[in-house]
Amino acid sequence: MSAVLDKAPMAERTEDQRRPWAAVLALALFEARKLLLRAPVLFMFVVYAAWICWDMRDAWTGYPALQDIDRATQTGPLLPALAVLLCANQAVLRSRRQDTDRHFGVLVLEPWRRTVAFALSVVPAAGLTALMVGAQFTWGVLAPGSVGHGSVGELLVGPFTVLLAGTAGVLLARVVRSPFAAPMLLVMAFFSTLFLGAVPGDDNGSATRWLVPVIGDASSKTLPSDLLGRPAAWHALYLFGLALTLALAAVLVNGGRTKTVAAALVVAVGLGTWGAVGQAAKVSADVVSARVLATVNPAKVQSCARHGNSTYCAFPEWLPRTGTWAEVADHVQSLAGGTAAQEKLLVRQRVDARYGMDGDGAIQPSTVPYQVTVGTRWGGPRVPEFAAAVSSVLVMGSEKAVGSFCDGRMVTIMWLALGWQSDPLTELRAVRLDDSVSGSAIVLSPTNPMSMTAEQTTVLRELLAAGTTKITPKVKAHWTELTAPKVTTAKVAELLGVKAPTGADKCE
Repeated sequence: MSAVLDKAPMAERTEDQRRPWAAVLALALFEARKLLLRAPVLFMFVVYAAWICWDMRDAWTGYPALQDIDRATQTGPLLPALAVLLCANQAVLRSRRQDTDRHFGVLVLEPWRRTVAFALSVVPAAGLTALMVGAQFTWGVLAPGSVGHGSVGELLVGPFTVLLAGTAGVLLARVVRSPFAAPMLLVMAFFSTLFLGAVPGDDNGSATRWLVPVIGDASSKTLPSDLLGRPAAWHALYLFGLALTLALAAVLVNGGRTKTVAAALVVAVGLGTWGAVGQAAKVSADVVSARVLATVNPAKVQSCARHGNSTYCAFPEWLPRTGTWAEVADHVQSLAGGTAAQEKLLVRQRVDARYGMDGDGAIQPSTVPYQVTVGTRWGGPRVPEFAAAVSSVLVMGSEKAVGSFCDGRMVTIMWLALGWQSDPLTELRAVRLDDSVSGSAIVLSPTNPMSMTAEQTTVLRELLAAGTTKITPKVKAHWTELTAPKVTTAKVAELLGVKAPTGADKCE
């Protein structure tokens, strides 16, 4: 008799336990579908998809670095996160809004299990965000000329931000049963983000900035992936732990005071705290040393490849790009005369990595004869800037000598840099600081900029209009006179057969 009584209750308990969790899953799927079909969520995901297309429009011609692309995926998910927070909050408050709370007492689900279902309903939105983040990153990977390595931790920030927003909306609805609470939370979150980012910190930036979901960089330069020093994995762990904590806190305040929920909450708080402490640590001494070495003595960490007469040295992630640099250098050198046409160049990639992504530093011109600096970014205006760097070294002998001249050699430098281009006037506009094609201007280069007078610009435009067929033989024939110190712009124009400007060179 006693054996029968012992077994029967066990079977009933197992059945009772299965039904609620099956119902939780069913409710979670229903709410997830309803959440994804809400107009604000749909609209924000459409806007997010459009933002990805707009943000990546130049990736196919922009030679992206994947360690920049992964961080670029973090801003867009803030759009669906905003909508998910509001709609998840409204979903939890739906029964109160429609006055159906009293009917739940006859249902199989306890209130805290319904909260579990609402918390699970935001997971598909985070999953959809992960797919879009993956698509954006894959776009960058497949782009021609892409280099570098992405970080899984950086890629997880977007989906975890949406997950965090959804669980925050659920918790807020369980704590404050007002539809105005979620908008107020967004306003408070906005100002909290500004405050946390403004708190002064040490040399690594603000002490609290990693507490917000998305952390921007003060610098837009591209660094080798091993020199970034961003605690991406710790930050992803922090976001996941925080999202899990909010979800379990919502369950706890709604009556789910079981040992399992309490234990899971302790684990979630531990994960979030572990991530928060890990991300607050300073950049390791090894990374700091590697940054200094890469800045001061890059030859120690670079690999070199030979193309034609010249040697191209780059950080390992950029080594496949040396062929592209060689094509530009060869075009520039093909227009030069004298020994410069066959000069053996050393093209070395350089970047100031000492401040990480928290600051910029100028790259000093090299004093080594016929060494040319190339940066870590490519495409767009970086191409004519590199071409101008190559041509200036061919004419002046070194980068250091470029900063101390003011004469007609500037015309020859810019002719070599732009004469071979299919649309030289567009490239001239791109390489000048003020985007002009007339008057005086500053010409950009990977190291120190150069100054170009209005007269030199006028002569250069006439040379570009005449074309390489007419001008190149004259450049090669008069190379010695064109590259002589103190040669005037008027003399250069006379040698190349174009109208000479009146008056002496006046550099600003």
